[in-house]
Amino acid sequence: MIVEGNFPEPLLDPLPITMGVIYPPAFAQHEFFDEAKGRADSDWLVKTGEAQVAFWDILLGGLFQEVVHIDSWETVQSEGDRIDGVLIPSIAELQYTVPTHTNVKIYEIWMRYEFRLADIAAIHQQDDGALSFKPDDRLAQWPITAYGKTPTAFLQSDEEAVNLAAVVALRDAGAHFITTFGRTPEVAAWLDGLSPRKASGETVSNEPASAISNPTAGAASETAESSELGDAR
Repeated sequence: MIVEGNFPEPLLDPLPITMGVIYPPAFAQHEFFDEAKGRADSDWLVKTGEAQVAFWDILLGGLFQEVVHIDSWETVQSEGDRIDGVLIPSIAELQYTVPTHTNVKIYEIWMRYEFRLADIAAIHQQDDGALSFKPDDRLAQWPITAYGKTPTAFLQSDEEAVNLAAVVALRDAGAHFITTFGRTPEVAAWLDGLSPRKASGETVSNEPASAISNPTAGAASETAESSELGDAR
């Protein structure tokens, strides 16, 4: 099954930042498989990748003044001068529970994301054309956890119940991202470093430089030497 959902735009005053985003293939095509435990059970293949990209596109588009999708080296070269930073999400872990009673369709999903923030200069092209960067070159890295539970037990199908749990988990992840982004020490330091650049006019913005230090202003209340990112959506 493919997770689908409607995701409203966040009620935020966008930060005066042009943020690049790379969705690695493992993220944009994310899925999880659960093999049947017995004859009465069924195999599950749940594809969350399309919903992940759709959700984070909407959320990041509301949080930042502009979002640039980096899906090729050509984008890095043509847009790099105006990109303030590059955000790279990944799903580090996913767990879910199934109902103990077959007539009660309540599922629970727990996800742990890892977000990395890098300077555009840290993004490189490999010989095969894939994008990569050295983890040591990152500006920040922090986890986000999310939890979703089917809100009602009276749904018609298991697929609908799993889909709703996944959608709730995505919205929970977004709420945590918004509230923790500027509070992560490395991110806060990066935001502070952007303020003088914005004030001096290095990047055109309709927002005052002081808005950068408060990413929720106006809100409604890898260890390897090189990390391959691949082509992203």
